[in-house]
Amino acid sequence: MSVFDRYLSLWVALCIIVGVALGTLLPGLFQTVASWEYASVNLVVAMLIWAMVYPMMVAVDFASLRHVHRRPKGLIITVVVNWLIKPFTMAALGVLFFEFVFADLIDPADAGQYIAGLILLGAAPCTAMVFIWSQLTRGDANYTLVQVSLNDVIMIFAFAPIVALLLGVTDIEVPWETLLLSVVLYVIIPLAAGAATRAVLVRKAGNGVRGEARVSSFTASVKPFSILGLLATVVLLFGFQGQVILERPLLIALIAVPLLIQSYGIFAIAYAAAWIWRVPHNVAAPCALIGTSNFFELAVAVAIGLFGLNSGAALVTVVGVLVEVPVMLSLVALSNRTRRYFPAADEDAESSAASSLRTEEVRQ
Repeated sequence: MSVFDRYLSLWVALCIIVGVALGTLLPGLFQTVASWEYASVNLVVAMLIWAMVYPMMVAVDFASLRHVHRRPKGLIITVVVNWLIKPFTMAALGVLFFEFVFADLIDPADAGQYIAGLILLGAAPCTAMVFIWSQLTRGDANYTLVQVSLNDVIMIFAFAPIVALLLGVTDIEVPWETLLLSVVLYVIIPLAAGAATRAVLVRKAGNGVRGEARVSSFTASVKPFSILGLLATVVLLFGFQGQVILERPLLIALIAVPLLIQSYGIFAIAYAAAWIWRVPHNVAAPCALIGTSNFFELAVAVAIGLFGLNSGAALVTVVGVLVEVPVMLSLVALSNRTRRYFPAADEDAESSAASSLRTEEVRQ
């Protein structure tokens, strides 16, 4: 691990400070960048996410995807945690904190809005940034792709009913443009680019170990751009909300409390289940991180559509974005430090992570 990778949390912390400072000093610039969006998807952030996920997409070996069904444990944990636990614990935490614990600190009229925002985040698990979290934990690229894809398919059918149930309303309109555009931008396009790159690399180097070694060497060479994409995204996200953070720090902190408890709690549930079930670490870590992350584009779009741009619900979904990156980095560090407690990757699993490790050894 390079010095840059080793102190990634420090660079992220510096980027948060820089983002807040620039957002305060240059609000016009960030408002302009924030306006470059379509269907609530910011195009600049989308390009940075491409930079983040592209290396892992190159590592995806389509030939080995057909073997994923032989290892269903990670998929089962992901589905159960994301859709049978996470939305309901988030709603429960929202009620607990905004109707009881923080009742004396907030306007009672706003409590329902904050709870609604939390519910929207809880019902929209997994973001494209999971690919970089998986990469940072040396996750199985093939398995992560299947987990994210399955989650997106379920989301199409389950998001609206779950939100309707928890909000107690029935007239929810799912922003299909946002949902489908996000899947295309964050999964399909980088996956297609990665597959094309991989095919060229393998064809030039020849099949087998030499081809995998070429792929491994290439992904290692572009990984710095992935990290730079992450840091630039942090600067942008915090720059967009710099003024809000400085103007309403107490409210931001109050909203962050249930989000932090939910994030670490959901990770603990999924990670413990994977450990008990003896799931290999290169599947267990992405499995737990997927449930912890939120599809913030969808949550923000629905919050604005249902409650308005300046609503408390919209503010909560934005705070969710700000909380996510630092939390996920801490969980990545925890995952890497606890790797030894999990089984190694299945020997018969043709995971790209394992292939990358093997070929890197050959290259060295």
